[in-house]
Amino acid sequence: MEFFDDLFRYGYLTNAFAACVLAGITCGIIGTYVVCRRMVFLSGGITHASFGGLGIAFYFGADPILGAMTFAVLSALGIEWAGSRGRIREDSAIGIIWSVGMAVGALFMSLRPGYTSGDLSAFLFGSIVTVTRGDVAALAVLTATVLVGALLWLRPVMYVAFDRSFAASRGIPTRLISYVMSALVAVTIVLSIRIMGIVLLISLITMPVVIVNTLSRSFRTIAWCAPAVAVAGNVAGLAASYRFEVPPGAAIIFTLTLALILAKALSLCRKKSGTEA
Repeated sequence: MEFFDDLFRYGYLTNAFAACVLAGITCGIIGTYVVCRRMVFLSGGITHASFGGLGIAFYFGADPILGAMTFAVLSALGIEWAGSRGRIREDSAIGIIWSVGMAVGALFMSLRPGYTSGDLSAFLFGSIVTVTRGDVAALAVLTATVLVGALLWLRPVMYVAFDRSFAASRGIPTRLISYVMSALVAVTIVLSIRIMGIVLLISLITMPVVIVNTLSRSFRTIAWCAPAVAVAGNVAGLAASYRFEVPPGAAIIFTLTLALILAKALSLCRKKSGTEA
């Protein structure tokens, strides 16, 4: 296949492939926590809030990814703090952060000298061919951190995801875990922006988990199988994008959507055969 022949011939394609694998592993593990704790809307809010950091960084000529990460982490911690303190309903806080972040980003981007709408496309819809070795290295560090964390603290994180009251009764530091996981969600989102873009990224966090959850109810199974599904979807989508010259983010989403349809069909067949038996 032409894609695999060119994979190690062109540096940008090698970087893109590595980013797909690393982001798939990280998003699969983090996405398990996000879906089980029903934080999908929160993740969407963090994703769009990061646009504010992008706009500010572009305006001042700083690294846009660093700006987005700072804004995203502060937004995630702010939402978690507001929800835990009861100062404002979590869904309201998410909506406010979401809209304010987008507004701040749009304002600073429009004030930037020489601004064109094309400056945003790589971040809104993804541009995996622009992934650098630095991006891959950052993703590798994050992936290693998430993997080590999952191996050491999967059980307490699972308790917090399903029932914070029960976790607190077991002496688990629920507030600390919630803050750490919110920060990890934010960092994962920002470092994966070049692959899927702000608009499409939430699908990479949720769809692999939903696919595995269709076939299994075990948190541990989902946590370890969702990354494999995400990696397979990313690589297949990247190959399809290279072959048919379509945007990689869209190709990845369509690939995962097809996998979800097949998983649902398989689940229905299993239920039907079980009923007949």
